[in-house]
Amino acid sequence: MTKLKLGPIDDDKPVKVTLELPAVLHRDLVAYAEILGRGARQAPTDPTRLIVPMLTRFIATDRGFAKARREKL
Repeated sequence: MTKLKLGPIDDDKPVKVTLELPAVLHRDLVAYAEILGRGARQAPTDPTRLIVPMLTRFIATDRGFAKARREKL
């Protein structure tokens, strides 16, 4: 079995997600948004807007996932 960073997840229908984040993770997202804004010389982005790109990047860089996906095809 391929070792992934995440376990199995069922159902891939698009859904609107509401979730509670641990306070420490929210603070990190706020800090990340501030640093990102400073680097782009813009106002800080809403931290919740970082979640989708971060998850997208996480999946794109998960070598175990990429390998398993290639083997599936």
